[in-house]
Amino acid sequence: MSTIFVIFLLLFVRIASVFLVQTFFSPDEYWQSVEVSHRMVFNYGHLTWEWIQGIRSYFYPTLFAAIYKVLDILKIDSRVFLILLPRIFQALISTYADYRFYNWCNRKKWSLFIIITSWFWFYTASRTLINSFEASLTTIALSFFPWNKFDENTGFLWITALLSFIRPTSIVTWLPLCIYHVKKSKYPVWELLIKRYLFIGLVTGGALIALDSFFHGSFIVTPYEFIKINVFEGIASFYGTHPFYWYFSTGLPAILGIGIVPFYLSIFTTIKRSWDQSTIAIMTSIILTIFMYSLLPHKEFRFLLQILPLCLYCITQFLSEWSRTKSSLVIWFVAIVIFISNAVPAGYLGFVHQQGTIKVMDQVSSIANNYKTQDGHPAKIFFMMPCHSTPFYSHVHKNITMRFLTCEPNLNNQLNYVDEADKFYEAPMKWIRSHLPVHPVNALPTHVVVFDTLVPMISDFLSLYKPIEIFFHADHLVSQRAGHNVLIYERNEQEVKKKEEEKVIKQKDQKVPDEL
Repeated sequence: MSTIFVIFLLLFVRIASVFLVQTFFSPDEYWQSVEVSHRMVFNYGHLTWEWIQGIRSYFYPTLFAAIYKVLDILKIDSRVFLILLPRIFQALISTYADYRFYNWCNRKKWSLFIIITSWFWFYTASRTLINSFEASLTTIALSFFPWNKFDENTGFLWITALLSFIRPTSIVTWLPLCIYHVKKSKYPVWELLIKRYLFIGLVTGGALIALDSFFHGSFIVTPYEFIKINVFEGIASFYGTHPFYWYFSTGLPAILGIGIVPFYLSIFTTIKRSWDQSTIAIMTSIILTIFMYSLLPHKEFRFLLQILPLCLYCITQFLSEWSRTKSSLVIWFVAIVIFISNAVPAGYLGFVHQQGTIKVMDQVSSIANNYKTQDGHPAKIFFMMPCHSTPFYSHVHKNITMRFLTCEPNLNNQLNYVDEADKFYEAPMKWIRSHLPVHPVNALPTHVVVFDTLVPMISDFLSLYKPIEIFFHADHLVSQRAGHNVLIYERNEQEVKKKEEEKVIKQKDQKVPDEL
């Protein structure tokens, strides 16, 4: 199979995913990447608590900020370019990672098939998630790793050092592999550790500390802050907890899909046949990562992206050996089953499920650019939804007033702490009456974005508004606070003035007895 054909095929699939994957997956796709980049270049936007506390590295957002800066200089910073170009950039990185995966697997046909058909990789490879970037860099580093006992190349350590800094949890995955590398190397252990590992670590870490300190405004070591807050202080558990076995029972089977079958068979084969040390190191890395992640209460599917290339490698190796003794008909049947089993979740989750919170931003952008109140004021938009349910300024690119329900964790150890979003959902109308006074009229947001499940609970408030758009969001709800549809309401100026007049009359009536 020619190299040009392979690269073209991989590029086609990844660029296609930019346009086919149009659904919401994780808030971090926006709030920990392009939202930060937008603020860096255009000087307006919102930084989440992670950036205030300094637990995130600016390296990944800086890549998109560079793209935004070029667009700004050339005066072509349209909203479309701001949305598409970062995703295309990530897709290009993923394409190169896919090609390196193909080389790492010795250019086996199964490797090309598996990396292209993996539903979860198709679903995430072009998203501006730090986890997608991490998976791509991990794949590239693995392809340069000296698996051959005669290979002494240590170039992979530069990528490993970068990963360990921007995603400290990557250390868990790379620890067994680095131990294997040190053990197999012909260099003396201390020479290898000092001249290679320590030197590369210090150079990479120093450069990234300088970068983060510059953008954070003071000296900071973000990996230390990340581990301190998320692991030792357990702040991550604020955003949900799962049982210890969740990654084994749900997380890994979900991201591998039908691939979980050949993956488990590859483990069984490794144990049965005592494969080479490199395969054992890979298996150890996967199992150790899942086990260590299982000790943390907060769990997400995307956290497993860093071991996805390792899992896909095991699947490829097993299928390549298995197919040697099988007929073409059986091989084609298995390939079709794998393809269909991956295409269904990739299509549904990428194009249908949770699309509303993305689609609504087109209308929000239109409102931001075109709407004016009767007295000439711009729009003020309130996302009355669970926090970070939508992208923000990176998908609007207009410096108007936008508001959402916040959900910062209890960073100051306050007693009986409840974040703003939880307070709102405890009693929506009570919260609205205390935070959104009807008088004066300009105090109210001009537009409100809500899930349909909230509408009956705030009907009194919405009587001042009129619905103008509805967007389908999901058939199946992942949260009680989410909805099947997303709605936009626009302030009804006449109704608001009527309410104001009624309030003024009522206040005058209440003062009459005092005056008598």
